[in-house]
Parts: sequence; structure tokens; C-alpha cells
Amino acid sequence: MGTRIIICPKCKTVNKNNDYCQFCNTLISDQKKRAIKAEAIKQKQIDEAIYEIENPSLAKRLKKHPNIFFKIIGWMLYSVITVVSAIGAGLAWFITMVAAG
Repeated sequence: MGTRIIICPKCKTVNKNNDYCQFCNTLISDQKKRAIKAEAIKQKQIDEAIYEIENPSLAKRLKKHPNIFFKIIGWMLYSVITVVSAIGAGLAWFITMVAAG
């Protein structure tokens, strides 16, 4: 790899083959910035997955309830949500097919 000459956006100093500015210590490497951003996105996705596991929806909580009455209500609610979602998906597909000709 050749010499990389990067001008610092903060202090306008010319830097050679550095990830950080020699004078103001600002991150100037695009590769490093992309790696940091990718790591932040990955961590955000992990946090969202952990939140989903730790905080299930009402229907999922009711399905696992020890009281049989609440368990039945949970299964009914889950079934209604599933049927309404299937009808909505079918309707969206039908509208798309009609619009496509």
C-alpha cells in the first residue's frame, strides 16, 4: 500500500499514514471511522435483540402465564393477531397485483 496523505478536517494539518491527526488527535481515517460505525450498529442490534428477549409482547407473556384462564386469553389474542396479519398481508399482495396489471 502506498503513502496515504490525509488533511485533518479540524486543524487542516497534512498527515501521512496516520489514523489520527498528529497535532489535534482527531480521527481522520475513513477505514477506522467505518469500523467504529459498523461496531456501533452491531452493538445497537445486539441491544435490541436482548430487549426483545427480556420484554416479550403481551400475547407471549399471557401464553406462558401459570393461570389457565390467562393462558387461554393469551392464545386467543395471539391467534387473532396472526389471522389479522395474514389477512393484511394477503390484501397488500392483492392490491399490489392489481396495481401491477
